[in-house]
Amino acid sequence: MSTINIHEAKTHLSRFVKQAAAGEEIIIAKAGKPMARLVPLSHTPSRRNLGMFKGQLNVPDNFDEPLSDEVTRIFENSSIEPPSDNH
Repeated sequence: MSTINIHEAKTHLSRFVKQAAAGEEIIIAKAGKPMARLVPLSHTPSRRNLGMFKGQLNVPDNFDEPLSDEVTRIFENSSIEPPSDNH
């Protein structure tokens, strides 16, 4: 974390923005008193397109009913990892 004065921030703004984008936090001070913080933007997730599969998926009426004992047993007794491919 670096602390710079406002004059230096104005003079070298491009350099400080580049440093912040690379992950460095920069404090901008006026007369030695911290006034602002320059930090990288966090990744903003893209907007979800709601309804993009409308009419393309079929959710059965019993979707939220408990699984059968057989299906539960298969899940509980199965390996999480796929079998190794030993040739």
